[in-house]
Amino acid sequence: MTPASDSPSDPGARTGKTLFELSIGVFFLGGFLTSIVGLLVPRLTLTLGLDYTRALLVQFAFHLSYLLFAFPIAIAILRIGYMRSIVVGLSVMLAGCLVLIASAEWRSFVLVLLALLTLSTGITFLQIAANTVVTVVGPSRRAAARLTLLQGFNSLGTVLGPLIGAVFLLGSIGIGRAGPAGDDAVPFIAGAILLGLLAIAFYRQRNLLGKAALTPAGAVLGDLSVVLRDRRLLAGAVAMFAYVGAEVAIGTLIPNFLMLPEILHSPPLAAGQLVSLYWGGAMIGRFAGALLLRRIDAGLLLAVAGIGAMVLAVIASLAGGVTGAVALIAVGLCNSIMYPTLYALALPEDEAQAPLASMLLCMAVVGGAIVPLLTGVLADRIGLALSLLLPASCYLVIAGFAAGNRKSANPVAMAA
Repeated sequence: MTPASDSPSDPGARTGKTLFELSIGVFFLGGFLTSIVGLLVPRLTLTLGLDYTRALLVQFAFHLSYLLFAFPIAIAILRIGYMRSIVVGLSVMLAGCLVLIASAEWRSFVLVLLALLTLSTGITFLQIAANTVVTVVGPSRRAAARLTLLQGFNSLGTVLGPLIGAVFLLGSIGIGRAGPAGDDAVPFIAGAILLGLLAIAFYRQRNLLGKAALTPAGAVLGDLSVVLRDRRLLAGAVAMFAYVGAEVAIGTLIPNFLMLPEILHSPPLAAGQLVSLYWGGAMIGRFAGALLLRRIDAGLLLAVAGIGAMVLAVIASLAGGVTGAVALIAVGLCNSIMYPTLYALALPEDEAQAPLASMLLCMAVVGGAIVPLLTGVLADRIGLALSLLLPASCYLVIAGFAAGNRKSANPVAMAA
């Protein structure tokens, strides 16, 4: 695909502008709904009395699609094109929201898990298609700026999600007392409406990119064996697994952690809304990190962030009161640069291998299913605070990868 020129009057530039404006909604809604899903864990533990292991099946179902469906979705995207793939992804997400609305009382746990798997399958479409197309459509020298700004909208969604979602999912819950029927469906009703409108907007622009957006699947699949022999990429996938697992585990368990008597003994609503500080730190750190990465080696900064996150998680695990609460929330700041930096350091230098490499890194997001579930198992056996030592150890994996793979990262990939 040929990048658009810098001239505002050029058709390619107008195409890039239209795509960027549509993508704002994709990135924002992805962050908004993903952060609200995390609030289902405290909701389920309080209303259904589930232990941590069963409640964290929420994240297991939500992130499992990255492992199960990333490969066939990548092939589908290559066959039908980016714009139509985004329409499919938004439509599948809409279906997931509708099932969640239908089970608003959360009494059918199996139905909730099925809905979350459906929702995340749609997000997998967007994760692969939207990130790639926004990178390659538009002036190449501005790709980093475009993606950084779009990630800012994604982070805005993760900040607003808990602030708004907690009011409906946790607002009127006391220990052992559920809130008014139907309140917990409101965030997903709003999400379904916005997803429907966005899907219509993308469908109307389904031919925006023309045939240039299509890539022969066979040509890409021929590089699969080469990609799987890339040791740095495989190590990066392991580090990505650890990062997503740790970030999701901590972000999901923060409300329950803050509600512990020995921490803040916070009411459910306040605990849920404080999660916004965790994601807000990631949003602020992303832009600060973009500046630092102009002056500091990417591997070095990633190693420092990994060690910092590990230390903060250990402090949260062992210290009580406000100290533990602040330490755990502050992990979000360290998380901020990890995804784009890991992505940049792990990608092969041969651009032809980028589609399959991106797919492999996307599959590694299944860490968000495995690590939180294992953390929940530990929480049921040794206590929630001590179970945080597991995600803390994940940050050592990230720091180790960073220390062994220091190099200057592609600025475009850094913003992905």
